Amino acid sequence: EGGAGNLVICEILCLHIDDSLLTEDDKLDPSKLELVARLGGDWYCRISKENLFIVPKPNIKLGIGIDALPEDIRHSKYLTGNHLGMLANIENMPICNLQFKDEFFSKNEMNLFKSEELIHKHAADLLDANQLMEAWQVLLMK
Repeated sequence: EGGAGNLVICEILCLHIDDSLLTEDDKLDPSKLELVARLGGDWYCRISKENLFIVPKPNIKLGIGIDALPEDIRHSKYLTGNHLGMLANIENMPICNLQFKDEFFSKNEMNLFKSEELIHKHAADLLDANQLMEAWQVLLMK
């Protein structure tokens, strides 16, 4: 009746890991593993480097949440759910820093302010490089 499943409780006594799967500080690098996640029902998904993201720890305080993101960011065609999660994890909505500059701005400044696509794609690249505050500044500069 109902859901069926198994619960296995065990103690790992020994584990052999290929060194190529470890980071420099001897932790497993999830981007190098071929992981599968169980979603429920008959649904599963493959975990790949493209759908992994880091949320810096300690994450003691609550983030602003997805609902607090500006609508154009929340409904972006270019920012993934992972990107939105990173942006929404910030404790307070950042304020636009008018002094902010980066290489992309200096090369594309004229076109940047005309294209939401360029803005969002550049912010996505910054988020992929774990440059959260820089990504926020790009998104706030429009």
